[in-house]
Amino acid sequence: MRAVDKVLEKTEIATVANDPYISPTNGLGSWIWTSNTFNGQTCQLWRAFEIPEGSTVSKAWLVMTADNEFTLYLDGRKLGHGAEWHELFVFDLSKILFRGRHILAVEAINGASFAGMLFGLRIDLADGRIIEVKSDQRWRIVPEGIKRWEKTTEAQPDWPKATVIAPLGGLPWWTQPLNVDRMPSLLPIKVYFWQTGWFQITLLSVCGIVIFISLRLTAQLTMHRKERWLLQQERARIARDIHDDIGARMTQLVLRGELAQGELGDGSKTQLHLVQICEEARGLLSTMDEILWAVNPKRDTLRDFAAFVCNYAQEFLKPTPIQCLFELDPEMSAADFNLPLRRSLLMAIKETLNNAVKHSAATELRLQIQWQGEQLLVVVQDNGRGFDPAIIKAERHGMTSMAQRMAELGGSCLVTSQPGQGCRVAFAIPLKQPRRNLWSWSWNNKQFSGPADGTGNARAKKNSQNHDPTQC
Repeated sequence: MRAVDKVLEKTEIATVANDPYISPTNGLGSWIWTSNTFNGQTCQLWRAFEIPEGSTVSKAWLVMTADNEFTLYLDGRKLGHGAEWHELFVFDLSKILFRGRHILAVEAINGASFAGMLFGLRIDLADGRIIEVKSDQRWRIVPEGIKRWEKTTEAQPDWPKATVIAPLGGLPWWTQPLNVDRMPSLLPIKVYFWQTGWFQITLLSVCGIVIFISLRLTAQLTMHRKERWLLQQERARIARDIHDDIGARMTQLVLRGELAQGELGDGSKTQLHLVQICEEARGLLSTMDEILWAVNPKRDTLRDFAAFVCNYAQEFLKPTPIQCLFELDPEMSAADFNLPLRRSLLMAIKETLNNAVKHSAATELRLQIQWQGEQLLVVVQDNGRGFDPAIIKAERHGMTSMAQRMAELGGSCLVTSQPGQGCRVAFAIPLKQPRRNLWSWSWNNKQFSGPADGTGNARAKKNSQNHDPTQC
């Protein structure tokens, strides 16, 4: 016992002579291996054991070695490796064993000559019972090529039993080891919630639902794009038909009317009727150009809208003494500006221009089209006679109609005027996609310059009155 005690004292395993864990050879079985032995051989040994339900492990020590090296697994978990058959390797399993079925697996390698594996596991339960697992014929030899055999919970019928090569201390092996190596303490593997099965199943389910919804939305988006493409094609066809058929016929009608005028005498009633018919036809052609612009899908951009509005204002004000000035975003976006928005906004601008010509007596009109935040702002401002929004009827100037159009688009219409200080009408329409404000405008505080005597500056300092026609 003294030689053994010195070995154990050196390795700090135990110091009490009557402790069953003092001698590492206590509880060891026999040297076991497969029935055939050869150099470079790999032997896979498997054994299952159970800790009774309701039991608590108070202490568990595993002692083993192999000629020539081994790798130890418990329930598929790699516990350690040894490569010296003259020594014993001690594992403390007290903190990782619990009640239930457990699987021991040893992958041993024979370098040359003799081969064997020596094993002993002692488990002390809290109620005083002891469970021992030794190297004996109850171990099974797992054939090569079996996958995940170290985690298999049941032995297959074709797995042969281990062969006892020699008892403990039998030749050619030792009776006492040269050294006892205490392996690092083993602790339970901490399983985080994201590593649990229920979390992974839930995550996979959520991912599956997200993928399904994404595919469904993608399919709907594809269908929507196809429908939009078909609609654009139909709009283009209608625009071509109007231009090529109705437009050509209206032009021919005007030409025939003018030809008929030349064949009649001057001043006849028939000639006057023909003149009126030709004028109405020309007006219809002008209206048809506007309809073609609205229907044509190639004009569904902000840039085209701004160009059309400026061109319309210039042509509309040409016969009048009103000078038209334009202030546009120098980098007007080519983003889509769909038909309902641009059609309603165009009608509101036309109503404003018409009111300016009929009622303002202005000499100057300024048209501003710009971005402001996520809104498109269109401002029509004149230097005419102005009016008091509190006393004048909104119906007279079509303000109610303009406000309704903007409200339907989710926008606003703000009328600012005061007698003798002109009128300012601002239309604001929110756009779906935010854009960067490319130009910093300060026109909110600008006023048209007045006469050279400075009365214009005096008027600019007065407080103007604001009127929201939606409140009329």
